[in-house]
Amino acid sequence: QVQLVESGGGLVQAGGSLRLSCAASGRTFSNYLMGWFRQALGKERAFVAAISRSGAFTNYAESVKGRFTISRDNAKNTVYLQMNSLKSEDTAVYYCAASSVPYASGRYYYPHNYDYWGQGTQVTVSS
Repeated sequence: QVQLVESGGGLVQAGGSLRLSCAASGRTFSNYLMGWFRQALGKERAFVAAISRSGAFTNYAESVKGRFTISRDNAKNTVYLQMNSLKSEDTAVYYCAASSVPYASGRYYYPHNYDYWGQGTQVTVSS
């Protein structure tokens, strides 16, 4: 079992920044690739970013490229999502998740390939 706890969400004005954190406990954190997803009201959960086990490789949804940065600290069992230049359309509940699939498979885009999920943290961007 892996327990994931997100933090860092909140209310921010458009153009502002937030950094989300996701602390993991339980099984070895570095055994999992990590992803961030978001779910806006009335919409399906959508991929935001993923990072490989070592942190050497990352991938982003087109809508956040150049604005968001995913990173991880395996010594602290934590994954981060730095969000800059926030827009109103970034408003959603943000979830971190852990997956045992190979990063090279590209399957990290899909929520059903993740084994563990956090409870989510609300991000609201006011325009």
